[in-house]
Amino acid sequence: MKRRMRNVLMALLGLALGACAGLPPRGTPCASQALAADDELPLARIAQASRPAHETLPSGFRLLPSGESAFAARIALAERAARSIDAQYYHVHDDDAGRALLRALHHAAQRGVRVRLLVDDLYSAPIADLLRALAAQPQAQVRLFNPLPVRGGSPLARLALSWPEFERINHRMHNKLLIVDGAVAIYGGRNIGNAYFMRDGEANFIDLDVLSTGAVVRELAGAFDLYWNSDRVWPARAVLGEASDAERAAFDGRTAATRADLLQEPPRDVLGQTPVATQLAAGRLRLHFGAARVAPDAPAKASAASVPGQPGAAMRAQLEIIEVARSDVALSSPYFLPGGLGLQLLLDARQRGIQSLVLTNSLGSTDEPLVYFAYAPHRAEMLRQGIELYELAPTLARESGGFGRFGSSIARLHAKLAVVDRRWLLVGSVNFDARSAMINTEMGVAIDCPALALEAMRVLAGDGFRSMYRLRIGADGQSLEWLSNGADGRVQVFTREPHDDLWLRLRLQLQSLFVGENQL
Repeated sequence: MKRRMRNVLMALLGLALGACAGLPPRGTPCASQALAADDELPLARIAQASRPAHETLPSGFRLLPSGESAFAARIALAERAARSIDAQYYHVHDDDAGRALLRALHHAAQRGVRVRLLVDDLYSAPIADLLRALAAQPQAQVRLFNPLPVRGGSPLARLALSWPEFERINHRMHNKLLIVDGAVAIYGGRNIGNAYFMRDGEANFIDLDVLSTGAVVRELAGAFDLYWNSDRVWPARAVLGEASDAERAAFDGRTAATRADLLQEPPRDVLGQTPVATQLAAGRLRLHFGAARVAPDAPAKASAASVPGQPGAAMRAQLEIIEVARSDVALSSPYFLPGGLGLQLLLDARQRGIQSLVLTNSLGSTDEPLVYFAYAPHRAEMLRQGIELYELAPTLARESGGFGRFGSSIARLHAKLAVVDRRWLLVGSVNFDARSAMINTEMGVAIDCPALALEAMRVLAGDGFRSMYRLRIGADGQSLEWLSNGADGRVQVFTREPHDDLWLRLRLQLQSLFVGENQL
């Protein structure tokens, strides 16, 4: 409470005084390019060995549906890096998972691996000392995307204190990408933090990443370079300063794993796959093969001068594939605000006879209730048009066991994907909302691989949607009903919104007067 009050006072003080420190000179950062895969390096050899002799499709893919396995896969790749690591993330938390990844990057740089880490600046303050210490390594470079003028305090306080530059700092880099030795990449919806890898005691995210080899990795490397060399990016040293001797000396102690279970994972994930580390040790990854197209937003989207009302490349890729769907579309988005364009696209698909299904959070599972409040009025129209609508139930998902081991924590949906015609899988950082479409930068990957698309559907609906509320129009033709399927096969019907809270709704109603749907 004291910290929250301090942050509020800081924000009010900044608003009263009009305080907004300017950014230091950016300088001219050295441009650099991704290092191509070297066939003699271990990961490149494993990628080659993983391709069957008869396979002609250009890229290999494996889903990472389990949080524990997704984190262990990242660390396993970083530990095996021999030449380069390129990492790009919106949010690296100051917790066990965030510090462990930074430690893996630091150790890689110490053994001569070129490390390039690009982080959005909004949440960088708690790990500023770690970023400085990493950047002090001769083989490591750290850059910040679209820095805020104010360096200290919570993200809310920093935004408030930086208010004169709001038009610029409102645009954030939401991308998530890891590339190792130019041979293997991981991308999807996960930031780096305990809650994305089933390590949080209160709430954990259901999410999905893809591990890839082959031609798509070269495209992903090009997307990383696009951002790394952008004028929206600042060297960490220019913004954060140099690491002190004490910070460099304290790095290992600060990043030492404090939880024994951090790298533990089940012997098989929810798809029956063995751990990535196990397969790397055996010299072969078990992959599906197909083709892919990488669609990164231009970094200039994060400029105050960017073209308003025009969706970025990542969202356009998703809309274009939905537009040409022939049989079915399944969308998963934790924050679902389709807007006029997206909603019309889904309604047009229904009129063409396309089976359409949307998965999102319920009021009880969302971590952004204001987004949910804005989404709720669209539900009745979607249901009347025949769109199937499911909302994640926070405790039912925990009890079903279909998405991993939650312990006593609740479940929250964070997976951002679309499956179209049981053939195409679109995965990346894109939420189906205005912020992803118009404001933040995103990256999407459209994968043409029926086997992978079917696995993604198995992950989302593998427990028969027992983790979800299915919505329908009530008998009066106006009200909504929420149906939950119990393990015993019985259906429970709720005629009032589950997890509803009158005071929360009043607060959201007030907040909605100041924050438009186009900012969510």
